[in-house]
Order: sequence, then C-alpha cells, then structure tokens
Amino acid sequence: MKSFWSSIVCAALVLACIAAPAHFASAQTAPRAVAGPQKVIIDTDIGDDIDDAFAVALALSSHRVQILGITTAWGDTDLRARLAERLLTATGHTAIPVSAGPETKPTNTFTQRLWASHFPQRHWGSAVSFIASEIHRYPGQITLICIAPLSNVGALIQKDPAAFHQLRRVVMMGGSIYRGYGDLGFLPSHGPSPEYNIRTDIPAAKELFASGVPIYLMPLDSTQLKLNEVLRAKLFSRDTRATNALTELYEEWTNATQNPTPTLYDAMAVADVLKPSLCPTTPLHIAVDDQGYTRVEPGPPNANVCLRSNSTRFFHFYFHTLLGEAPSH
Repeated sequence: MKSFWSSIVCAALVLACIAAPAHFASAQTAPRAVAGPQKVIIDTDIGDDIDDAFAVALALSSHRVQILGITTAWGDTDLRARLAERLLTATGHTAIPVSAGPETKPTNTFTQRLWASHFPQRHWGSAVSFIASEIHRYPGQITLICIAPLSNVGALIQKDPAAFHQLRRVVMMGGSIYRGYGDLGFLPSHGPSPEYNIRTDIPAAKELFASGVPIYLMPLDSTQLKLNEVLRAKLFSRDTRATNALTELYEEWTNATQNPTPTLYDAMAVADVLKPSLCPTTPLHIAVDDQGYTRVEPGPPNANVCLRSNSTRFFHFYFHTLLGEAPSH
C-alpha cells in the first residue's frame, strides 16, 4: 500500500511540473553553460559610455563564444555600426557581421564619435532582421547579449515573436534591484535607481520580462566595476591589438567626459556568459514599472538575477582573457 501511494504522489508531482507556467520553468531551468563555444549575438549601444567597447573586446578575446554578429541599438545606430566595425577590424575579426537597428533620438552624448567616423560609411543591414534570421537558422541555440536599451529587442518581439521565443536565453546588463548608481556597498544603501538601459525603452523592457524567454540579469547591484588607476596602467601598458584599440577609445571617452575611471557595467554581462560562476544568480519575479524601476514582486520567477559580484575575481578573469594569458591560479 505504501508503494502504491508513493507512486501516486510521484505521478502528481510529474503532472504539476508539466503544467507549470512556461516562464517559471524558463527562469529556473535555463542552461548556464554548454559544451563548446556558445553562439551569441551582441546587441550594443557602443560609442556613448566606454563599457560597451570593453565588453565587446572581452567577447572577441574568448574561445568560449562564437559571435554570430554585432547589432547596434538606440540613437545613431549607423555611427555605432561604424565604431563596431572599426573595432572588429582593429582586432582582426572582420568576418563578424555588423548590422544597425532602427535609429532613435539620442539620449546620451556619443563620446567616441571621432574614432567611429574614421571608418568608412556604408549601408548596414537591419539588426532586427539579422537577429531573426540567425535565430531561425539556429533555433534554441543563440544567447542574445543585450548591453543597450532594448529597442531592437522590442522591435523583434513585435516583428517576429516566434523567432524571439526560440532564443536560448537573453543575458543582459540592466536594472537595479536593491542598489542604485554610486552605491558600491561601502555605505548604507540609498535604494535602487531607474537604470539607463531599462528606463530608455520601458515598453520594450516590459515586453521582454513578460516574454517567458530565459533572462539572466546583471543589474547595478553587481556591475559597478571600477577600472581604477592601477588596473588601467596595467592594461594600457600592454601592446596588443585589443589593448591598443581600447586605449584610443578610452582616451577619447575620458576627454569627452572628464572622467578618468570607467565603470565596466556591460562587461559583466559578457563575463557571465563566459564564466557563470563570476555572477551567481537568484531566481526572482521582476516587474518593470512606468518609471523604469525593476521591482521584485510576488510571483513565479521570470529572471535569474545576479545581486552581488566580486570585482577582484572579475578583473582577474577579464585581464587574463583579454591578454590571452593562463590564470596564475
């Protein structure tokens, strides 16, 4: 009799799992690592803040990903495409295609305009069409790395929702859960902030978090990683194609902003794809409100959120990957 009731209970549990909402299963079971290089597309607003360039350079330096393409989002997407193409050329990755998303009214200063403008103008394909075609080509295999406002994501959901739902997952820098801008954990928290990538296109962010596609979210809580003076000296003293390009971009960015210390927000999203242990995640139900806050609410998890990271471990990994060196330990 005991074995009979055990069988009934097991069967009920199996049925409950099958009936569970799709978005709950996605948040809980989306894969973090796979064997062999992961197929990725990087969606970026490269050219405003400097962290996009550092993020793209990290991905280009790793054998753990196969970059299917780079797409540019928000603002002057054409000029962003020229910058991305020049960075690929400078680092010897000219086979990676670049495409431009729909142009929008800029909301930030394009700080690396001069460097970008030195690459020839040409016609760039549609970013939204490119992402959709690659998903149809590799259904269930592509990780979309979003390090930009979500204009291309929103456009893709509207244009081809079937393709969007065949993404393997979205890994993104965005949001603010408990810690906002400038909160590095040394002082009492002043609470979350409406983070730029989310608040710049709130409707698209709402669509993404309601989509059921597995999301790995790197918010301000875990991405305020400061490339300080000591780290900059170490990095920029190296003579490689990647460090030389980053040095030039950094100099233009810091001249435009009068800020010597970059914060490598976006690089953590790439690092999470390459080495998930750098940013352990917690499943949460995230809702985007009308002001661009990412609120934790009751409900089944729809995102896996990294709430804390270790900057020492991150920079150790970043430097060794970018410079092509084996870790010392």
